[in-house]
Amino acid sequence: MHIEMAGLSANKVYYTFIQTIIPRPIAWVLSDNGDGTLNLAPFSYFNGVASDPPVVMLSIGKKPDGSLKDTRHNIIERKAFVIHIPHREWAEKVTASSLVLPHGDSELLRAGLATVEDRDFPLPRLKECRIAFYCRLFAVHEIGAVPQALILGQVEAIYLDDSVATLSDGRLSVDALKVDPLARLGGEDYGLLGQVITVKRPG
Repeated sequence: MHIEMAGLSANKVYYTFIQTIIPRPIAWVLSDNGDGTLNLAPFSYFNGVASDPPVVMLSIGKKPDGSLKDTRHNIIERKAFVIHIPHREWAEKVTASSLVLPHGDSELLRAGLATVEDRDFPLPRLKECRIAFYCRLFAVHEIGAVPQALILGQVEAIYLDDSVATLSDGRLSVDALKVDPLARLGGEDYGLLGQVITVKRPG
């Protein structure tokens, strides 16, 4: 089977991508609504893109009514945001937080999630997270007819729960199985790590 992309609508391209670009890491993004409430939403068009400076990427579209998604608006307006790597136990809450809500209706309150401030940063992180990236807006590039926002965030710090990470002789080691991250697949499906294999590099 070959699928020619030129003949597909944007929706069909999207559904083809999410079925075939698998697994995808999930960014559970905390941002400031600007009214004393916090927004929390998941995005699986997400990855690291540069090391110097340390930059990650989110790709965020618009709401069905054509307005900006709250995360996109909040990051552009207030610059700071926190990306969490969600784990298995959070699958239902991650899914619930994808619901389109009126601006200022906080997903954290609905999900009963606690936050903690543990560094000098405008936003807290989720208390029970295992990995969190403290980010500030680096650049925004709009792509296509929607347009989609390619948001680049510079990572100022990374929180790692002590249960999943060790530091020995200056070298960080993260136990992926202990992180137990959710990965996005197509439709309503998530992937989980069942096994980790190690393959030595040549030379």
